[in-house]
Amino acid sequence: MMHKLLVLYPEPTDRTAFTAYYEGTHLPLAASLPGMVAWRYSLDVHAEGESPYFAVFEADFPDAATLGAAMRSPQGQAVAADVPNYATGGAVVIDYPVVETKTSV
Repeated sequence: MMHKLLVLYPEPTDRTAFTAYYEGTHLPLAASLPGMVAWRYSLDVHAEGESPYFAVFEADFPDAATLGAAMRSPQGQAVAADVPNYATGGAVVIDYPVVETKTSV
């Protein structure tokens, strides 16, 4: 069963600095996570009313064990250690198994 990693970033102190560091340094680190099959991000998060989040990152792994191994790897440790360098508003990290369904047309 596919497993997803989701990182939600509250508003940073400086959006421009966050964006430059995130895209130039952190995302290349995250892209090196072993076993990751896909990833995506947005710096344009909306919600009904005011969004509590500025940015979001999603990564897909084949299963929870692969995600766990990725986060324990040297690359995963480097990704985790890098977060305080840009995420002045902190980060909410969650993961969960994905239940896939198909809709009828």
